[in-house]
Amino acid sequence: MSTSICPFCNQTVASSYLERHANSHFDDEELARDVDLAHQIALALTSPPRPNACQVDDTKSLECSSEEIPHKKPRKGNGGQCVSENISCLVSLQIRGSYQNVEGGLMTLLRRCLEVDKQYSVSVLACNVDHFQTLESEDIGWGCGWRNIQMLSSHLLMQRTDAKDVMFGGSGFVPDIPFLQRWLEIAWEKGFDTFGSHSFGETMYGSTQWIGTTECATLFRSFGLRARIVDFDSKDSGAKAMETNSKGKRNIEHVYGPMDKFLHNGNSEEHDNSKKCLPRKVMGHQVLMEWVWDYFADKKFNRSDNLRRVIVSEKMPLYFQHNGHSRTIVGIQLKQLHHGLAAQYSLLVLDPGHRTEALEKALKENVGWQRLIKRGLHTLKKPQYQLCYVDPNIAHGEEMERLKIIDSIYFEA
Repeated sequence: MSTSICPFCNQTVASSYLERHANSHFDDEELARDVDLAHQIALALTSPPRPNACQVDDTKSLECSSEEIPHKKPRKGNGGQCVSENISCLVSLQIRGSYQNVEGGLMTLLRRCLEVDKQYSVSVLACNVDHFQTLESEDIGWGCGWRNIQMLSSHLLMQRTDAKDVMFGGSGFVPDIPFLQRWLEIAWEKGFDTFGSHSFGETMYGSTQWIGTTECATLFRSFGLRARIVDFDSKDSGAKAMETNSKGKRNIEHVYGPMDKFLHNGNSEEHDNSKKCLPRKVMGHQVLMEWVWDYFADKKFNRSDNLRRVIVSEKMPLYFQHNGHSRTIVGIQLKQLHHGLAAQYSLLVLDPGHRTEALEKALKENVGWQRLIKRGLHTLKKPQYQLCYVDPNIAHGEEMERLKIIDSIYFEA
């Protein structure tokens, strides 16, 4: 009798029973039983608690049909084979993430509104991004990070053929959150962001823990995508929060963003220069605004370009993280002021906390969409922000190995 490995719990089951077994993970009654079993297992173990945990729930969703607890990690000696089998099963079982399809596309509607904006401005906009909203019945209060990954993934799958071939086993669609969680676990099994995986207890499937830019970068990097993280810190927040300790990791007792503690540069002696402090003459989070403008504009036009009100950028959207929430930046608007005043920027943001229907209605009627999408400098009140983006092309060989260590570029103003 042939057997297969369940992509969710790593249990070996009969191939003929695999689909039924995997589907049972999505049944509410089965999930409640699994969580109860995980609580019992946790009480029986004597391992010490993880220090300085942030938004961590130690319950684990397990599917056990025997007395043996399934191995979360592959047994030594056949790890590569187990990971391959897990991926194969996951690809065949994963389901598409649900989202509300907007006729013509949400970004097309946004572009039309920007083109008729009465203010003198130039906007740079990413193209083809689907909006994934948090759902009260599924992920309200904790799922914004996953929804942003889904939004970024929707763009990559539509705009980059090379990314479509490698992401999610070549399925060509954005998976639902439970399957994204399993893909992240597989990235950890491959050795990506080992430090972060330990912080989560190497388990994510079935969890309601917060994630952030680090997990986004880890997931994308495991597919060979060149995901990068950028940190922005205000001097007023206390620069010590961004210092590294003797082991090259951030001081987690001074964490501001929910995922800052998982950014690291490996051994401090080997990676002392990987975190770059780049001083700027501008103050505060104007640095972030100018960085976002330069990112989307990509030096292909200047600020005095008044031939077009809206320019479509080839760049992908940005994962936008701060303490307590994350959103997706899909573009930026520049309003040029006179009399020597500084340029005024507004981020163009899709928030997973907003309803897609409300966004569509506001954009179609060109009424109230600014309140939902535009975010000026005065709204950036958090001391620290993080961005995640993906560079072009696919990594291979030695570069893939280097991508396993998550680092960041650091801006201070």
